[in-house]
Amino acid sequence: MLLRHLPQACPSKIFHFSLGQLRYLSVSRVVHPASARTIDTTEFSCDVIRNFSIIAHIDHGKSTLADRSLTGTIPRKHIGTNQQVLDKLKVERERGITVKAQTASMIHDANGNKYLLNLIDTPGHVDFSWEVSRSLAACQGALLLVDATQGVQAQSISVFHIAKERGLMIIPVLNKIDMPAADPLRIIAQLQSTFGIDADDVLQISAKTGFGAEKVLQSIIERIPPPSGSVHEPLKAFLFDSHYDQYRGVISLVNVRHGVIRKGDKIASCHTRKKYEVTEVGVLHPEEVPTTCLQPGQVGYIACNMKESSEAHIGDTLHQPNVHVDPMPGFQPAKAMVYAGIFPVDTNDFIKLEESIRRLTLTDRSVTMQRESSTALGQGCRLGFLGTLHMDVFRQRLEDEYDANIIVTAPTVPYRVIYKDKTVVVSNPTDFPDEWGPASRVRAVEEPIVNASIIVPEEYLGNMMDLCFSRRAQDVDHRYLDSGGSTSARVMLTCTLPLSEIVTDFFDQLKSRSSGYASFDYEDAGYKASNLVKMTFLLNGKAVDALALIVHRSVEQEVGRMWVKKLHKVIPRQLFEVPIQAAVGKRIVARETLSAMRADVTAGLYGGHYERKLKHLENQKESKRRMKRIGNVDLPQDAFFDILSTKAK
Repeated sequence: MLLRHLPQACPSKIFHFSLGQLRYLSVSRVVHPASARTIDTTEFSCDVIRNFSIIAHIDHGKSTLADRSLTGTIPRKHIGTNQQVLDKLKVERERGITVKAQTASMIHDANGNKYLLNLIDTPGHVDFSWEVSRSLAACQGALLLVDATQGVQAQSISVFHIAKERGLMIIPVLNKIDMPAADPLRIIAQLQSTFGIDADDVLQISAKTGFGAEKVLQSIIERIPPPSGSVHEPLKAFLFDSHYDQYRGVISLVNVRHGVIRKGDKIASCHTRKKYEVTEVGVLHPEEVPTTCLQPGQVGYIACNMKESSEAHIGDTLHQPNVHVDPMPGFQPAKAMVYAGIFPVDTNDFIKLEESIRRLTLTDRSVTMQRESSTALGQGCRLGFLGTLHMDVFRQRLEDEYDANIIVTAPTVPYRVIYKDKTVVVSNPTDFPDEWGPASRVRAVEEPIVNASIIVPEEYLGNMMDLCFSRRAQDVDHRYLDSGGSTSARVMLTCTLPLSEIVTDFFDQLKSRSSGYASFDYEDAGYKASNLVKMTFLLNGKAVDALALIVHRSVEQEVGRMWVKKLHKVIPRQLFEVPIQAAVGKRIVARETLSAMRADVTAGLYGGHYERKLKHLENQKESKRRMKRIGNVDLPQDAFFDILSTKAK
């Protein structure tokens, strides 16, 4: 493809490329047509710069508005089409969600001036809240986008308060007003009662058709304050994101607070104390466009021959060497909420899988990783994620981008095991104590809990409360977001839930019991003592570590019976009888028996004496009795895949 198009662009040239050069051109130097232009960043002082973000619940049209806002930056789209320029990952386009925060700079003419607008796009799902917090740290304002058909959702409320705490200017925007089901007056009333927003400040637009898009850009210029900074002060740049390029090393996204960054400058890191030379500097327009410098208030990228991704510490402050600056407040490290083991289907592919995971974690620093070994599945990795969707997206990216063939174990949460002399955080069920109580060294076990918020139409309130109580919810309360008396009234239900009850099938139940209308958000609320036990599954008397569970004691028999029945369905029959047992400590709480395969042992005997047949039967029975004592259950990988896939659902 590349060779076919290059001569058409430059017919008078003759091109000779090696395979490596072609790969380099196809990966790194084929840019968007709009990126061919140059940008003189020295023209834009702080007073004509606006740094803003878009915060919204998932599927409220945030990415569509982001693309619509890039006026003059991407080619004009035909009405009704959506290129999703900022959603670059395959998983983002397939699922219609934003996973990775993206940055884009645009130039907009207004009031006789040229303005540099820096959009830092953010994901809309609770599992990617760390991406949101990093994006908001580089902004002075945010667009609060609400769907005119769905109204205020749980994630909108959560991110709104994060933005308010950072002192950002909030511009409320009502999207999809062209839809037949839109009810702008009712949704504006929700915004007033929930956020205290003046109805006159709400912008009504349609990102799909472009109606009202110009008013959004004008409001960004008029309402969002410009950044502050001086070119005469020492360099101070805030590193808020990074990614890895195989030819240039780590590419860091920075927001310059003071001073100027130019190509060839020497910079140093406050976090690692290492020094670097800037080899490239530029802005994202929305593709990379090299510039001469980055000035105060501007957002862009720098390449500085940083080889290890761990050197690009998110929240770091970059400065000139030998010039002391006070580091800016960084971020709290992302805390993993859900853990899962990832194993290759073919055990010989472990090294390849581990390298693929390491490369993928370069673009997602919130994932934690350590090696793990299982007697059933072999070598693998135990990864920590921010939530179940985060885990599922990471799995899909491994399969899409690195062609990985993997088995993912059931998700678990980190528990605190309090011994007499220490406290240990356990994320793997195999490390959980088999028994605990007054007679053991373990004094107590604590599980993580969350403060949950569910927004749902009033008619489904009873279903939601029933779901919460079935998941050991406490402190359940509710309030109306707008006037009651009709099925269109929306209710916010709040409660405290164990995190382990959320990472199973909670989202599926939430959507099915509310006909898809409920939205859910949660935040960490610490740990709480709980009566938890470790459940192991025995096949022919031998424990299978990859199938271990941590469950509440009140449901141990119910869960045990359910899983031994599922195991009975997927485990292939053996030449001997196999007991399938669920055990808590030394107690067996559930059992199923997998009968042996039957065979006609006399089928091969024709003629002969009766005693010969009888002796052959006795030998067969003795062999079966001996096999039952010493035989191992043959549990193939595809059976594990079926079990763990069912378990994850």
